[in-house]
Amino acid sequence: MEPIAVISDIHSNLEALTAVLDDISAKAIRQIICLGDIVGYGPQPAECLDLVLDRCRITLMGNHDFAVMYEPNNFNFGAEGACYWTRKVLEAETDKAARRRRWEFLGNLPVKSVLSADECPVGQTVLVHGSPRRPINEYIFPDDVYNAPNKIQGMFERFENICLIGHAHVPGVFLPTPDFYSPDELGGVYELDDHKAMINVGSVGQPRDRDTRAGYVILQERQVRFVRVAYDVEATISKVHAIRELDNYLGNRLREGR
Repeated sequence: MEPIAVISDIHSNLEALTAVLDDISAKAIRQIICLGDIVGYGPQPAECLDLVLDRCRITLMGNHDFAVMYEPNNFNFGAEGACYWTRKVLEAETDKAARRRRWEFLGNLPVKSVLSADECPVGQTVLVHGSPRRPINEYIFPDDVYNAPNKIQGMFERFENICLIGHAHVPGVFLPTPDFYSPDELGGVYELDDHKAMINVGSVGQPRDRDTRAGYVILQERQVRFVRVAYDVEATISKVHAIRELDNYLGNRLREGR
């Protein structure tokens, strides 16, 4: 069965997205899935939307995609400002067909998708942005295995095999014990067995695990491979700084991967 690349949380970071798509192409992977948050925070929302539109087989609704399309709720000042700026940029597109295509795409994004065992090399797989309980906006953090074990165990009641998530921007594998393993602890590869697993695929455009490189995963026969790709971080930071409506912090944090 063909491998599948899964990306998430691009956040309008074109340099990171381009580097990841180039890496996927170099590995001759033809199927790409996006778990959402194409836009928000970063400086090039239209360009990122166009690439995801053209390259991804399935794309889900993230909380920032929802906020730009509808309304940002419970966002901090910088994130809220970035959403309103993104909306203004998309509305200012002079090519009517391109503008309509992007808005229709955002407005029709599903909040959940399921891959059958016949179409996914790791078996039946639930795809969401946030969590299997609240697909758009519930965070699942590694510390939840200690601070909220009942929450983690409750998540595993909502799927039968594998669930892929994004949103928290921290890659790794949750197990129902509950437990969490980072890609480094796994040697970069999670070998599937008969147990359920909930896997955060990491972030393309704004990683928060102290690694500045863009992240994504590859699904292959009974394995999930975590991949990191270097990109021109300073170029993205400079673009953020050049846009008055975007808080400089949204660029500066990329230097530290947080």
